[in-house]
Amino acid sequence: MARRVAGDVAGGLSGPRVRAAVRGVRRLLDADGAGLADLTGRLEWVGQTPSGVDVMSLVEDVLHRETKAGRLPTVALPLHARDELSGVLVVAGASRMGPVRDVADWISDALERTRLEAMADQAAQAELRALRAEISPHFVYNALTVIASLVRSDPDRSRELMLDFADYTRYSLARHGDYTTVADEFHAIETYLALQRAVLGDRLRVQIRVAPEVLAVAIPYLVLQPLVENAVRHGIEPRSKSGLVQVRGEAEGSDCVISIEDDGVGMDPAVAERVLAGHGHADSVGLTNVDRRLRNVYGSWFGLVVETAPEAGTRVVVRVPMFQPGVMP
Repeated sequence: MARRVAGDVAGGLSGPRVRAAVRGVRRLLDADGAGLADLTGRLEWVGQTPSGVDVMSLVEDVLHRETKAGRLPTVALPLHARDELSGVLVVAGASRMGPVRDVADWISDALERTRLEAMADQAAQAELRALRAEISPHFVYNALTVIASLVRSDPDRSRELMLDFADYTRYSLARHGDYTTVADEFHAIETYLALQRAVLGDRLRVQIRVAPEVLAVAIPYLVLQPLVENAVRHGIEPRSKSGLVQVRGEAEGSDCVISIEDDGVGMDPAVAERVLAGHGHADSVGLTNVDRRLRNVYGSWFGLVVETAPEAGTRVVVRVPMFQPGVMP
């Protein structure tokens, strides 16, 4: 019954299941009546109203002083989540104080878990907003400079690149949902690489291969494009000679496996480990965010795998289920 009450208040004290929670509290304590109030003072009550006691005055007293109000058999206790007042529990007809405090603690714990889950969701959304805002000013400047230089000499090429640039910024900054498809992510990759090839010229070579059966697979929005950008920015651009970026997508059993590989400067594996743990440089936020979001959606087994060594290039592997309940574009 206590677990059921905790589940019923998971939506908060203003949620749709709060009345069911109050019924459970009354049964748990074998009380004449019980109620839960949110921070606005709105009280959900079940059972007999105690005679001679102003229940709403007790609720207001707890909300103002954040301490117990009243005395047995009718008492009101504050409910806290992360040391902040979240509501009030009122019980009428209780015979002992200990069980009432236990129920208040259970409800407080449930409210705290709800708040932590909400904070985790907000953090995930903040990380996604950070990825959207992580368009390199250096890349934008170089891309627009190349486009401007082609306006007179090759206007058709300039127009194509401008459309690619518009497509790239639209996808990166638009308010998409949480999920997209492999096909859309690969299209964003292609527009980005087309612009980078215009900027870097012969220094950048590209190979993209994707199996048709994985194009419709749903994946979190903006998980592939940041990895390709990292391959170009940190793998190819720092070296003076030409480099190759390969992007592959294929099915392996019930999983979709996508790899982004470059033959650039690479890095020490210990550095890659620190980056994935969130202790890298400020410009490595994309890799960290992608890894964390994959683990949040699919579980720890589906985080990024990074294979690298100094002067040996870098290979990043993304493995996701072909189908995951709740993951839909």
